Amino acid sequence: MHLLTYCTDGDDTPRLGARLAGDRVADLTALAAAAGARLPDSLLELIRAGAPALATARELIAGTPATRPLAEVRLLAPLRPGKIVGVGLNYVEHVAESHRTLDTERELPDRPVLFGKPSTAVTGPGQPIRHNADLTKQLDWECELAVVIGEPAFQVAEPDALRHVFGYSIVNDISARDQRRSGQWFFSKGQDSYAPFGPVVVTADEIPDPQRLDLSLKVNGRLRQNSNTRHMLFGIARLIADISSGMTLEPGDVIATGSPSGVGAGMVPPQFLQPGDLVEATIERIGTLANPVVDAR
Repeated sequence: MHLLTYCTDGDDTPRLGARLAGDRVADLTALAAAAGARLPDSLLELIRAGAPALATARELIAGTPATRPLAEVRLLAPLRPGKIVGVGLNYVEHVAESHRTLDTERELPDRPVLFGKPSTAVTGPGQPIRHNADLTKQLDWECELAVVIGEPAFQVAEPDALRHVFGYSIVNDISARDQRRSGQWFFSKGQDSYAPFGPVVVTADEIPDPQRLDLSLKVNGRLRQNSNTRHMLFGIARLIADISSGMTLEPGDVIATGSPSGVGAGMVPPQFLQPGDLVEATIERIGTLANPVVDAR
């Protein structure tokens, strides 16, 4: 299933939905009420409710439910994670360009490089990325596969790790390159709107091999990133095992699995986002996450 959160014109109430064939949206909350079924009314609560709730959602859309065109609704971020665990330097070519332009280590890391993004950084499809020129002159993009956790994971063995995945989405790991502080990335990557997320969460059963997905990013229609998740230095199972070795991953948490090469800081000369730009991050089998850049001052 392609699960999403949306609202309609004249009603800002978030609604739990599913994207169906033909770019149609089914209202899962309304379907459940009509069928006399019990179903959480948010994607986060659906994830936390586990397999029975997911099975109910599948049953509700198995027939011919009433739908509306996707173009008639406004998509929101699918959910607000309890925590976002970012992964740095997880594609070999990005390690090289980061060493050349961002003074990171030349050698490939022997363990995942981890950092956090707060949930307040999350913004939805079509929502603005805030460019505050008083804080940054180097606002950059990073298209990343997002892993949404479905079951609690603590000290999980790598062979069992993917069993804890609910689904996959897209995160654009926006970064103010000139706001790194003594090597710390939290403020650089954690400001409001620095985690565009969506447009949907695709359940894990529809992506049996997440290490074979094309991903790309365009700025104003020009291709900037183009790679495949098979080029990750540390695959998703390894990331879950490593993170959960000392930290509990909870349902609804998100792992942003790292960026391929092609970031603005790596271009010659470097190029960074400016107000008026449009950023489009695309991942195979998930869709495109598009966000405008606006002046936040």
